[in-house]
Amino acid sequence: GMDYMRDPKLFKGMAFSLEERQTLGIHGLLPPRTKTQEEMAEHSMRNLRRFDDPLNKYMYMADLSERNEKLFYKVLSENTEELMPIVYTPTVGLACQKFGLAFKRPKGLFITIHDKGHVYEVLKNWPEQDVRCIVVTDGERILGLGDLGAQGMGIPVGKLSLNTAIAGIPPSQTLPITLDVGTNRQELLDDIDYIGLRHKRITGQQYDDFIDEFMQAVVRRYGQNTLIQFEDFGNHNAFRFLEKYRNKYCTFNDDIQGTASVALAGVLAALKATNTKLSDHTFLFQGAGEAALGIANLIGMAMEKREGIPYNEAIKKVWLKDSRGLIVKDRPEGGISEHKAPFAHEHAPMAELGDIVKELKPTVLIGAAAIPNVFTPEIIKDMASFNTAPIIFALSNPTSKAECTAEQAYVHSDGRAVFASGSPFPTYKGFGKTYEPGQGNNAYIFPGASLGVICTGIHHISDSVFLSAAEGLADMVQDSDIAVGRLYPPLSALREISVKIATKVAIEAYKSGTASTYPEPEDKETFIRQQLYDYSYDTSLPARYEWPQEAFKKLEI
Repeated sequence: GMDYMRDPKLFKGMAFSLEERQTLGIHGLLPPRTKTQEEMAEHSMRNLRRFDDPLNKYMYMADLSERNEKLFYKVLSENTEELMPIVYTPTVGLACQKFGLAFKRPKGLFITIHDKGHVYEVLKNWPEQDVRCIVVTDGERILGLGDLGAQGMGIPVGKLSLNTAIAGIPPSQTLPITLDVGTNRQELLDDIDYIGLRHKRITGQQYDDFIDEFMQAVVRRYGQNTLIQFEDFGNHNAFRFLEKYRNKYCTFNDDIQGTASVALAGVLAALKATNTKLSDHTFLFQGAGEAALGIANLIGMAMEKREGIPYNEAIKKVWLKDSRGLIVKDRPEGGISEHKAPFAHEHAPMAELGDIVKELKPTVLIGAAAIPNVFTPEIIKDMASFNTAPIIFALSNPTSKAECTAEQAYVHSDGRAVFASGSPFPTYKGFGKTYEPGQGNNAYIFPGASLGVICTGIHHISDSVFLSAAEGLADMVQDSDIAVGRLYPPLSALREISVKIATKVAIEAYKSGTASTYPEPEDKETFIRQQLYDYSYDTSLPARYEWPQEAFKKLEI
């Protein structure tokens, strides 16, 4: 019976009935009152709201997950809009920075490069047998905060808690992993509370061999269909690993593909708001890293799929600016990697974003380089001067890294900007209306996409999965959302959105022959709903049933 008091998967707090308490031998170990799960959830929210500091709220939710798993997921699922900024961006960034100081109980698996040759043995130490979904990071590029080493574990933990709360993936089937290869941030190496390896990052062949061993060990331990989601790897590794593993394993990179999908969904919703087509627009990116290149690629694919424009023609409407200036052919400053090369067009080199905006006159300006306030009032005013409804996406997070605020976008465009951001911004009132800026959070995409992949047994995840997910999300944006300037459905509807996205992914997977779950379900949505995790408390008592009386009768001789 004491397991029911100690194991967060079994613990129900004051919701244990009197019969359960007496039968399990825990009577007297709890206060005499019994509560419903609903009452306990309301009590948890009252407790949470007492805190003003977001980090304290994060710590409260972390503590709740360690005490009472089903209550944690009920609270998170039913208060997603309020709690998303606490358990995920922007607060999770601060939590990662303070991870060593606040560390209490381990969550997930830490595998170090010094475990090379024994990764499978370390994986075997994880107590759950049926893992379907792994989120893995090496902590090199956490949000816009840079190298946080082993303290990046907050990201896989946060992502997977959302997978359960939003998409109903059972928590026992999820596994957060941090691959610790060191950190190049000196302040962490000098920090008395740092939890990771105390040396610089190990790179090169030794690092690559370690990642290879990890991928092979996952498949050996959990099977070929195990979804491996890469998260917050450095740019130079993220693209390499995506190309290297996408056709060998069931894997995707959320920073490249998930961000691209949610951003494209916002762009497609902006088309509704402006009554235009993709090919009517010129796109300019501030940044040319994982996120920007992922979005740019998906925009080209969408233009080809939806409007019949060949991909190589479509991307001529997409321009990128990196730290060395506008990406153009034969740029004297160089620095054009193979992933940037398709977007290097014929044009004179230009260095400053303001000058580039004046020259190219983009209709869509997207920021994804974590350079705060780079969308200056002058740039926003310029965008508004040659666009009736300038589309401005400030996608960098956390909030401190945003290219501009929602208020700045509205004020400097005379209220005409079609705005979305990566972190949440408050409602803005002005110009005779109320604006509710939409947050282009990856949580709209990755939980539903992951659910669809897991349910259908997709072996390899192509970009078409994320194109389908983006279209599915954009389809759910209503006229009422657009009327208040919101390019995404309300976060409160995330659980339903995830099921719809998973269904769209499943339908396309069976149509394209990439699904491996057979027989093919006739009703894909019903099939997916049957797989969802139920966070309601079950009875803690074993099932009871009677035997017939004749089973006990003495045999007459």
